[in-house]
Amino acid sequence: MATKKEMEVVKGVDLKRYMGRWYEIASFPSRFQPKNGASTRATYTLNEDGTIHVLNETWSDGKRGFIEGSAYKADPTNDEAKLKVKFYVPPFLPIIPVVGDYWVLSLDDDYQYALVGQPSRKYLWILCRKTHMDDEIYNQLVEKAKEEGYDVEKLHRTQQTDPPPEEEGPKDTKGIWWIKSILGM
Repeated sequence: MATKKEMEVVKGVDLKRYMGRWYEIASFPSRFQPKNGASTRATYTLNEDGTIHVLNETWSDGKRGFIEGSAYKADPTNDEAKLKVKFYVPPFLPIIPVVGDYWVLSLDDDYQYALVGQPSRKYLWILCRKTHMDDEIYNQLVEKAKEEGYDVEKLHRTQQTDPPPEEEGPKDTKGIWWIKSILGM
């Protein structure tokens, strides 16, 4: 099996500009998200210490499932957009830390859309500041993912509503979505 080339990661990302809400346009299915999840989004807030507060939300069966975590530069001396994200699971009893990679592979000059992946190529996200993305831009990001060695056939478009759900919808306070996603439901 041929060795995959090192992924090209964006350099010089202005974290302040990257903060805010991003809507998931497409992603690889993940055991960390329900199969019927919709209106999935991430909201990033820069903390005073330079870390990032992460809020990931998805709606499943009319209820808002969410998990909060943090992100930080993998190597503060490097200007590549390689972050580490940390969540504690399960969300209803956060005791087990789970750390993963968050590499920004493509980002437009206006910080309106991004392609995010990680070195194993098991996870991939296409993100946008709006709930919908122009097909031409989407196809460019898919092509970039393919160039970076991703099997883009695995990409699944995320259902988004317009307007997006309210900030606080009915909550899945028991973490049922998380349990169902782990069980592959």
